[in-house]
Amino acid sequence: MRNLILLLFFLFLVNCKEETTSKQESLNNEYSSYTISFENANHHEAEINVVFKGLKSGEAEFRMSRTSPGRYAIHEFAKNVYNVKVTDSKGNSLEATRPDPYSWKVKDHDGTINVSYTLYANHGDGTYAQVDETHAHLNIPATFMYAPSLADSEIEIKFNVREDLGWKVATQLKPLEGNTYYAKNLQYFMDSPTEISNHMVRSFDVDGQKVSFALHHNGTEAEFDDYFEKVKKTVLQQKAVFGELPTYDHGEYTFLGCYILNATGDGMEHRNSTIVTSTRSLANGADRNIGTVSHEFFHCWNVERIRPQSLEPFDFEEANMSGELWFAEGFTSYYTNLMLCRAGLIEQNDYIKGLTGTFNYVWNSPGRQFFNPIEMSYQAPFVDAARSVDEVNRSNTFISYYSYGSMLGLALDLSLRAQDLNLDDYMKLVWNTYGKVEKYYTIDDLHQTLNSYAGAEFGDTFFNSYIYKSKMPDFKTLFRTVGVELKQNTDKPAFGLRLRNQVIASNTQVGSSAYKAGLEKGDKLIKIGSVEINETSDLNKILTDAKLNQTIEVVYERFGKQQSTKMTLDADRSYDITSSENISEKVKVNRNAWLGAK
Repeated sequence: MRNLILLLFFLFLVNCKEETTSKQESLNNEYSSYTISFENANHHEAEINVVFKGLKSGEAEFRMSRTSPGRYAIHEFAKNVYNVKVTDSKGNSLEATRPDPYSWKVKDHDGTINVSYTLYANHGDGTYAQVDETHAHLNIPATFMYAPSLADSEIEIKFNVREDLGWKVATQLKPLEGNTYYAKNLQYFMDSPTEISNHMVRSFDVDGQKVSFALHHNGTEAEFDDYFEKVKKTVLQQKAVFGELPTYDHGEYTFLGCYILNATGDGMEHRNSTIVTSTRSLANGADRNIGTVSHEFFHCWNVERIRPQSLEPFDFEEANMSGELWFAEGFTSYYTNLMLCRAGLIEQNDYIKGLTGTFNYVWNSPGRQFFNPIEMSYQAPFVDAARSVDEVNRSNTFISYYSYGSMLGLALDLSLRAQDLNLDDYMKLVWNTYGKVEKYYTIDDLHQTLNSYAGAEFGDTFFNSYIYKSKMPDFKTLFRTVGVELKQNTDKPAFGLRLRNQVIASNTQVGSSAYKAGLEKGDKLIKIGSVEINETSDLNKILTDAKLNQTIEVVYERFGKQQSTKMTLDADRSYDITSSENISEKVKVNRNAWLGAK
């Protein structure tokens, strides 16, 4: 028996040694190693060196990404790369060919390829990168080349910071030593934006994990202290929805904030961090900036871990289409201001009134006759910070999945509350079933989970009416249960157009008075009835003297030619949403359960 035990122990040691050796060989023989420097930051340039090691013999490819986590459209990051040089492990120059605008290929190499290049970066938001004397704001796909064949291999990166500018590194990447960091694979690396600047940091602990905010701004420490208190309240209200924070990979979640004039306003979610950027300072924009914080933090559950199957694995070479964005982005949008209201950062009456704009945009849009919420989500590659040169008709055919999903979240929440249930508990069930165990979901999974939570009749009705189709919920009845009044202004006339400097600024809305009169974007209005139009004309003032169903003559200029048409003034279809007065105690309880702190 003793000999058997010794033999087993010996075999165990051998096995451990083999595993250790295998891991060392993986680290030594197959990896990507990056170095980035910023000597010419004043002119928005970064110098990047990368070693791709452990490449198989034959042709090797390295490339720039065309997409970025959190975005769904194509973004051609390769356009800002130049001065590319390629060598082997001994420093011998290698010839690289360009099979397409995004990639480089090398045939004759010794298993190692060294690439150096210059990056131009001057768009500081959640998608691109910005390098200047104030910071190096790096979205990884916009910054670093990668080798597709090494996608599953480990990555090391060293940031050569500008110590003369007081720069330090903030990132969700795992710290190794000094300014060197680690990612377990390409997906994690690409999902890890990095802010390098002379920033301030605040942190607090929640159930053994740390939530930090690294803020690059020109304000004071006191302003940041006040702002971080609002951040903490928001974080805790969101935690209450799901019952817990996610388990962050390195025990920490980091907000990477840039509130500076040279930034571009944005917010972009990532697994253990988020980018929040704005030109607004804390002194004059804190209340607006906190909205982006709320939206992006909610994403650390909804979309980062409660994740659609359609977004996995994330594709860095093609657009990423998903039919679930009405839920992933839209329900997150619903909770954005709701969380601020529960945190006491928005007054309840202001929150209720604030629903009006999105409500009118969604439910008065002609787009619902063309696409349901799933199909609206499919449009993301065309609208998610995407660019098009040709004219489009999106004002008549598209409703943002952020806004549409937000209104569906509102409808579902109020519908559930009418059954003594609530959306928080549904989200908690989705979290425990899918997000917490990191099981990707489909639309049918969301449908069946709602059936499980609220009953098949309820779940089938909601999905069949509002998700698979584009019907409008009975908001008048739903709002009444929480003391909210919904009123449509059908006693007033409306033109159905937007005017800027005398010119119709966007496509006239299908079904509106202007649309039926044949007026279109680009028409220059000269006269409406007896009123002459100029660059300061106020259409609302003109409407005060008009009557419903009145027919008036409109004189306009199109393609340099003066024309006229008859326009019959149809009813204004817009809604007003206000808090009801003199509500019952039961309704007060319902409203507080909806909007009150948890």
